[in-house]
Amino acid sequence: MTRREMMLSSLAAVPAASGRRIRLGGPVFQKPEDPRELAREHRKLGYSAAYCPPAKPGDTALLRAIEAGFQAENVTLAEVGVWVNLLEADPVKRKLNLQKVTDGLAVADETGTLCCVDIVGSYNPKYWDGPDPRNVTQECFDAAVENARAIIDAVKPKRAKFSYEMMGWTVPDSPDSYLKLIHAIDRPGFGVHIDVCNIVSSPDRFYNNAAVIHACFQKLGKWILSCHAKDLEWVKEMNLHFVEVVPGRGKLDYKVYLGALAALPHEAPLMLEHLKTAEEYAEGAAYIKKTGAEAGLGFA
Repeated sequence: MTRREMMLSSLAAVPAASGRRIRLGGPVFQKPEDPRELAREHRKLGYSAAYCPPAKPGDTALLRAIEAGFQAENVTLAEVGVWVNLLEADPVKRKLNLQKVTDGLAVADETGTLCCVDIVGSYNPKYWDGPDPRNVTQECFDAAVENARAIIDAVKPKRAKFSYEMMGWTVPDSPDSYLKLIHAIDRPGFGVHIDVCNIVSSPDRFYNNAAVIHACFQKLGKWILSCHAKDLEWVKEMNLHFVEVVPGRGKLDYKVYLGALAALPHEAPLMLEHLKTAEEYAEGAAYIKKTGAEAGLGFA
């Protein structure tokens, strides 16, 4: 048996010993305004986790209703996603974007949502998430540190944490770069958001994605707050081309992914995203639960 086979074998054996029930969530297509009714819609789909519904800091009545409504239905609020460019070239727009994320963290903290998440951003002048040579420089890393500190220091969260989503074209693009970022930011209000598909950026990572998953959870486990669920397919092109697909249609090792989640010492929801229809979300959720059941894992 090779070293890698031994590592994967030991990882696969973890879930049975841990017994932690996984919280799976995703978007809903029926969206009643009442927070408790919205939480019930999640339960109807078999979800025990949710994306936090839209709200603004200071709207105390709504924020309390969101927290109470989802708690009553035992649905964990996993994340507030604020998808803006924190590296926007226009200083006025960048300041506005920074405020939007700051507000998102405040909402997360007031509703008991686990985290507020954004990407580090891009220096690309045309696309907020586009390629740019500066995205892989020390300048970008330093800006990511500065922005995270500014957001966290402005809110001083007591419950929620701020996190950056992993990406293949900027930091954090690996468990090691995420670890470096954690230590540089040096704030208890910063945590980890896992998106394995986003950092599968080479044939080696594609075929050995179980080892990538293992490295993420081994090195970042105690900081992990929330995770994204999708799958990855390699489409034949002249150059390397991966596309996101419904869980079960690609090659991501969900047995290892779910086992790593179940083995965490704390709760970290798994959130479906980027699918096109309610039917695709149902298919993805069914595959994840089937794979989990085959591995002896339960869902909340």
